[in-house]
Amino acid sequence: MHHLSDEMKACIDNCLACYRECLSMAMGHCLEMGGEHTEPKHFRLMMACAEICRTSAHFMLLGSEHHKHVCRECAEICTQCAEDCERVGDMDSCVAACRHCAESCSEMAA
Repeated sequence: MHHLSDEMKACIDNCLACYRECLSMAMGHCLEMGGEHTEPKHFRLMMACAEICRTSAHFMLLGSEHHKHVCRECAEICTQCAEDCERVGDMDSCVAACRHCAESCSEMAA
């Protein structure tokens, strides 16, 4: 059994929280709002963000040494998603979850 540092446990929690937030926001709020919220580019980015967050958490839980590469990509996608959700507007909880996850994943990737 591999040992997870407190920093890694926190990052896993942040990734899973962002996964949950992006997926539920996209499937609920965005689909209901329509318009800019369902533009393919924005919607794909939200789906990509949810998936990379889930994958990052998974890699860390596996204890894979590749988690650093996945976390680096996760931080990049989360940052992009936060910016786009901010642009679209009325998605503050998603913006916050993405920024929090990006920060956490950047530290894990370092």
